[in-house]
Amino acid sequence: MRQPSEPLRATEEAYQPTPLLVDAVDDTADKNRDLGLGDKLAERVGGGRVLNQNGRFNVRRSGTDPWNPINLYHTLLTLSWPQFFGLAVGGYFVVNLFFALMFLACGPGALEGARLEPFSARFQDCFFFSIQTVATIGYGKIVPHSPAANFLVAFAALAGLLGFAFVTGLLFARFSRPMAKMVFSKCAVIGPYQGKLGLMFRLANQRSNELSEVTATVVLVRWEWTGDRKQRRFNQLPLERDKISFLPWHWVVVHPIDEKSPLYGVTEAELAESEPEILILVTAMDETFSQVVHTRMSYHGQEVVWNAKFAPLNNPQSPLEVDLTRIHDIQRLG
Repeated sequence: MRQPSEPLRATEEAYQPTPLLVDAVDDTADKNRDLGLGDKLAERVGGGRVLNQNGRFNVRRSGTDPWNPINLYHTLLTLSWPQFFGLAVGGYFVVNLFFALMFLACGPGALEGARLEPFSARFQDCFFFSIQTVATIGYGKIVPHSPAANFLVAFAALAGLLGFAFVTGLLFARFSRPMAKMVFSKCAVIGPYQGKLGLMFRLANQRSNELSEVTATVVLVRWEWTGDRKQRRFNQLPLERDKISFLPWHWVVVHPIDEKSPLYGVTEAELAESEPEILILVTAMDETFSQVVHTRMSYHGQEVVWNAKFAPLNNPQSPLEVDLTRIHDIQRLG
C-alpha cells in the first residue's frame, strides 16, 4: 500500500502547477498572482478553514478599535441586524436615563405636574418626560418649570432630533447597500463529467434582482510535498466556464479533472489526507444599482462528496421554474 504522501508526489510529477503562494517566490508573475492571503496564513490555520462559509476569513485584527471615529461608520454598517437594533435601543435607553437623572438633579419643583413622592414615582415621571421630550411628543401633562429644566429640555430635544436623523441615515445606508445574496450548495461533488471526473458546486441568486457578468474564481488549498518538505499550497483551478453573462437560472461551476488538473489521479482518501479547502469568490454586476457585488464561500474536505451529481432543480410541471429549496440535493452514483 502506498504511503499517503506518495500519490501527492506522483501527482506533482505528472502535473507541475504554478503555485500562487510559496514560501520563497522569485518569479514576478507569481508575485502578481498572489491572492493576498500571505504565504503563511494557510499553514497557521492548519487543517481548519481559511474562509468560513459565511464569507468571513479566520483572521483577527488586533490593535484596532471598531468604535474609533475612523471605523465607527463602517462598524455600524457591518453589524448584524440584532446587534444594530440592540445598540439603537440601548443607546435610546441610556440617553433618556441620562436626561431623567439631570431632571432629578434640577430639584423637586423643576417639572410641574410630576409627582414628588415617593422617589420611584418621581424618577418614573422624569424618565418618561425625557422620552416625550427626546421623541418630540409633548403630551403637556408635565412641563418644565425652572430655567434649568427648560435648558435641559432644549438639549434633550436637540439630542433627539440629531439621534433620530443619525439612526435613520444608518438604516437607509444599510438597506440601500448593494450586496450579493447567493445561495451555494451545501456540498461540492466530484462525479462524472464528459467522460472524466469533475469537481462541481452550484449557486443561484436568492433575490429577485438580475445579475449579469457573473464571474467565479476557485482556488484549491491543500498540503503538498515539495521535495522533502510538506507545505500548504494554493492552486487556482481552471473552470469549464469561469464567466456567464446572465444568472436567471442556477449555475453549476465545474472544474474538469483532466491531465492538467492538480486533482488528476487523486483518490478520495488521498484528497482527505491533504486537508483541502476550496475557496470561492463570485463577482457580478447588480443591475438594480449598476454596481459590482461579490460574495465568498468555501468548502472543506468533509464537504466534498465523491461519486455523486446534483439533482435537477426545475419543476417538471413548470420547466422555467427554479426550486431553490432543492439546490442542496445530490444523487449518489453507485
